[in-house]
Amino acid sequence: MITPESPNVPESPNVPEPPFVPGLELAAALYEDAVRPLLESAYPLLRYAAARIGPGSEVLGFDTVRSADHDWGPRLQLFLTPEDAERHGGAITGLLAERLPRQVHGWSTHFRRTGDPHDPVSHLEPATGATVDHRVTVHHLPGWLTERLGPRAAAWIDTDPTTADWLALPQQRLAELVAGTVLRDDHGTLTAVRRRLHWYPDQLWRHLMACRWQRIAQEEAFVGRCAETGDELGAAVVAARLAHDLMRLTLLQHRTYAPYSKWLGRAFARLPADPALGPALRAALAATDPDTRERRLCDAYEAAARAHNALGLTEPLDPARRPYHSRPYQVLHAERFAQALQHTVTDPELRSLPLTGAVDQWADSTDLLAHPAAVQAAVDVLSRSGWVQDGREARSE
Repeated sequence: MITPESPNVPESPNVPEPPFVPGLELAAALYEDAVRPLLESAYPLLRYAAARIGPGSEVLGFDTVRSADHDWGPRLQLFLTPEDAERHGGAITGLLAERLPRQVHGWSTHFRRTGDPHDPVSHLEPATGATVDHRVTVHHLPGWLTERLGPRAAAWIDTDPTTADWLALPQQRLAELVAGTVLRDDHGTLTAVRRRLHWYPDQLWRHLMACRWQRIAQEEAFVGRCAETGDELGAAVVAARLAHDLMRLTLLQHRTYAPYSKWLGRAFARLPADPALGPALRAALAATDPDTRERRLCDAYEAAARAHNALGLTEPLDPARRPYHSRPYQVLHAERFAQALQHTVTDPELRSLPLTGAVDQWADSTDLLAHPAAVQAAVDVLSRSGWVQDGREARSE
């Protein structure tokens, strides 16, 4: 319920905040009860899209009451044509600042900016002036796509991304595009882009799973090797890396884009995965002795291997653990799964690539992944280099 004059979000910490409402519900209420009627009255012929997509925990459905402490609240994007955005964007922003209600479901529509370049977030607070500093932002879709996904993204309104384009897209950015909610789409272009990028093409999907198996193959023996030298901390760190790879592999197997690290566990927990997998990973990470760590990691490997066989993409592979050559460590020999998947890839471009995968399979720097143009440049260089690596050098010790 939107109430223009009712008491706003309290400033006093002794007064309870309004009951928590998921951000997507706030976005829908803001649009249906306020933004849509205002636009219908002021711009009756305007065609546009209204959505809540992009950055923000609420887009992925992960927001909680803690999210309300910054950059959260009744938020919405409006997508106009480039011509209408230039002609009307500023006026629409001003209209909403003057006429939006002060609250949605008890939550303020006014966002206070910190003014601090080192803390560039905003916080909900009661509006005391004649206008609200709202977060209904006006865009044109080609510009928004370019900003969020990279310099080639505007073309995806009409055409499919190339292989090089896909490899330069972090899964977090893809998740932000295809999740959330679209409340209106008069032109159908936003819906078309979301449908086009909803999931990887089949050949690329196979290749990316092969790349993730390859990463596991390169380090699965290191847990035992570290423990053998008395390096318990090192063994635990490698086990955590392998758990991370297994979780992201499982998301790939279930055709679900992986969010960044803060939400990875929650996204993983939503999957209808093998019931043995999650407990095995938790036990491996909690283990304080080498035998338990190795045994529980192998339980997790075997669960992931069974999930691979259930996909039916390759001939069934033996999911059982086995010795690492002549050394006394138990592993899966995950390269078997990488090779089997890559053998099913018939696309010549993908077959020519090393098993490094998409950008967030080989880079996790926030400062890189947050800059799409830099990511695209890095992927282009790697793709042109002709570099091929099978990973054996990394496993030689």
